[in-house]
Amino acid sequence: MRKIGMFALAVMALALSACSGSPAGGFEPVGTWGSTEEGQPSLVLEKDGSLHGSDGCNRLMGSYEVDGDDLVFGPLASTMMFCQGVDTWLGQAVGARYANNSLEILDPQGQRIGMLERGK
Repeated sequence: MRKIGMFALAVMALALSACSGSPAGGFEPVGTWGSTEEGQPSLVLEKDGSLHGSDGCNRLMGSYEVDGDDLVFGPLASTMMFCQGVDTWLGQAVGARYANNSLEILDPQGQRIGMLERGK
């Protein structure tokens, strides 16, 4: 597991670069993660390294890079709507770790803030 400092450096490097990485090993991030039901968080990871989705309230868009079984997100842009009763944790994400066909979503400190299962 990388140290928090290394994770922060990777995030900063991605912010300076618009390039996306190639999947390593058997992990293929492209596709829908989470639920597309109203009020639920989801991300769609595109083959070109772009991403879009929703934190359950606000639309999110940005980019990602693959690093082994980890994803490093570029800065996420978001709408700023107020939605009462919706936990908008996904908007705080800076990366993810692939495990058991799910993405563990990580905050800037490298702590897990949520999970998104691969969409069906």
